[in-house]
Amino acid sequence: MIIPAGLSQTEKRAFGLHVAYSLLDGIILGIIALNEFVFIKSLRGSDYQLGILFQFSMVVFIFLIFTNEFIRRTPDKARLLRRTSLLTRLPLLVLILFPGNASETEFGNIYHWIFLLVFLMYYFGNVVIYPLINQLLKRNYRYPNFGRLYALATSAGKIMMLLATFVYGLMLDADPGIYRWVLSVAGLIGVLSVHILSMIPLEPPSDPDGIRTGILFSVRQSVTRMVYILRSNRPFLHYQVGFMFYGFAFMSTVSVITLFFEKGLQLSYSSVAFYKNGYNILAIILLPFTGRWLGTVDPRRFAALTFSSLLFYLLFMILTGYYPAGWKIMGIDMIPMLGVSFVFYGIFAGTMPLAWNIGSSYFCSSGEAADYQALHLSLTAVRALFAPLFGIFLYKIAGFSGTFLIGAISLIAGIVIMSWSQRIDRAAGPATDGTARVTTFTRNLG
Repeated sequence: MIIPAGLSQTEKRAFGLHVAYSLLDGIILGIIALNEFVFIKSLRGSDYQLGILFQFSMVVFIFLIFTNEFIRRTPDKARLLRRTSLLTRLPLLVLILFPGNASETEFGNIYHWIFLLVFLMYYFGNVVIYPLINQLLKRNYRYPNFGRLYALATSAGKIMMLLATFVYGLMLDADPGIYRWVLSVAGLIGVLSVHILSMIPLEPPSDPDGIRTGILFSVRQSVTRMVYILRSNRPFLHYQVGFMFYGFAFMSTVSVITLFFEKGLQLSYSSVAFYKNGYNILAIILLPFTGRWLGTVDPRRFAALTFSSLLFYLLFMILTGYYPAGWKIMGIDMIPMLGVSFVFYGIFAGTMPLAWNIGSSYFCSSGEAADYQALHLSLTAVRALFAPLFGIFLYKIAGFSGTFLIGAISLIAGIVIMSWSQRIDRAAGPATDGTARVTTFTRNLG
């Protein structure tokens, strides 16, 4: 990827490392994009176990309440990232020992639970990695370039994600047991990607004496800081309330949609990969533009658009259940209604990575970015405690359409909250630099 013009040397170095990380991480995300379908189709896991698998990806962020202060005070964050990669990515190598066919996994469900445990460990790594990404980039990218550079790196990652998902889908159709080897290689790639991320420079904390503070005091400080942010920063509080409604809709439907593909539409691996790649292509096209746009509008308005795209995705998913007719081309199920649904999901995928990953950074200064993202992720974990399994419960009693409809109603509530918040707080509009935005949105935390 060509480095954009007008960047400082610091930005150029950080952007190069950010892109390299994104490319490798894109490969992993492309593989994991089919993870739930692999679990239900190749390993024959149960419906509720499928919900647990997705739940693990989000619920781990609840531990940020305990680890955020520790992360903030750790002087050598590069070493912390590298150790995290070894502890959370290498366990994927255990999957090499899995049997090659689904019938062998039925013995006591032991392989199902090992699979879940391995990915619980994998997702634990994100508790450290995600907050630090925001802090690393916020410290190295100037405010006007933040959204643009993040979007470009994300686009590069999505290109790799697209290719990985396409190839992996073909491999799974040829051999459903190939996931054992592919996921093991993904673990090694994960170690390498995080090591590259750790090379982005970040200054040590300004208060080295605070690093020696006891763990209980640190946890109390972390909780106190999170509560203070929500109480003092009203726009950010509204942003998180809106995300609660969005998050419930997304988490309660994502596993049910996987079941819909398998049980409702009987899609092949290649078909699922085709639709996932389709939305990723649209996301790749949109991200450079939405990245620029995020830097010029109120993040609540940006989030409302993102929620709207997911709303139409669910509505057309409902229509797909009523009009599943289509045709096959080269073994791929072409279903018009499902195609339209994924067009809207492509818009969602071209906006949500920005709203979810860096949206919180627009409410604070660079030094507070990790705290704000940690709080954002912790609240994500709160809804992950109940939403995924509740979605499976809804599916059991209301079916696919009923579950998707409830999710759509929740999204409408999130859209209303974001729009209302922006209207009552016109003063909290877009700023020209990070300092101005902090002055507008919140008081300094000192």
